[in-house]
Amino acid sequence: MARPVIALLTDFGTRDHYAGTMKGVALGICPDATFVDITHDVPPYDALAGALELAASYKYFPVGTIFLVVVDPGVGSTRRPIAAEAGGYRLVAPDNGVLTLAFKETPPKRVVELTERRYARPTVSRTFEGRDRFAPAAAWLAKGIDLSGLGRTLTSWHTLAVPEPACTEDRIVGEVLRIDRFGNLVTNVDRRTFERFAGGGGIEIVAGTQAVGKVVATYADAEPGAVCALFGSSEHLEVAVSGGSAAERLRLTRGGRITISRA
Repeated sequence: MARPVIALLTDFGTRDHYAGTMKGVALGICPDATFVDITHDVPPYDALAGALELAASYKYFPVGTIFLVVVDPGVGSTRRPIAAEAGGYRLVAPDNGVLTLAFKETPPKRVVELTERRYARPTVSRTFEGRDRFAPAAAWLAKGIDLSGLGRTLTSWHTLAVPEPACTEDRIVGEVLRIDRFGNLVTNVDRRTFERFAGGGGIEIVAGTQAVGKVVATYADAEPGAVCALFGSSEHLEVAVSGGSAAERLRLTRGGRITISRA
């Protein structure tokens, strides 16, 4: 029988003990668990960034994986702790919208609130529910309990307003959703929307106030230092600088405007 997989995604970083301590708690409950660190470098408190990282990664994991997602600016508040089943996966997270995009792609079959105290640590810290509530719940799921055992079923949950591109006959106006560590500007314009608009004809792309060069298949297809566009691994349009950082060159951050029009 395959060992259960728990995949962690947090804003804890790796300098402090937080991520490691959650693994320790989970191992105390399910010693057979295999842990995968998706990332611990989500910007602090940024639930939308966490939702984007989860959406970019979860579908590549084996069915049955349990996702432990702790990006939790509302820790200790009245926001609910939840667990869900979706697409053969189970997810444990705060109810703050960090699961929005995963749920959009794979609607959940069931969502519960983590109300059953026996599946949490005896004392739950108001500043570290990742250790005391979320990690134990994920570990108990890995150990084989049914989702329904964790608490009462919910019929609604919090979602984030994720910006969609505005499309007209003449143009698409999108925006930067995330910036990866290489400085690539990942937009909210997906390949299908782009290709439907372009229709095989010429197009012009402007990022902020900078005209972008050609759409290339890969970064190496652009001249060194050139600003280009391409579809990255998430199948969304990216603005990049070959061998450099588009974010630094164009001085754009999340929310930066991207305009696509017919040439």
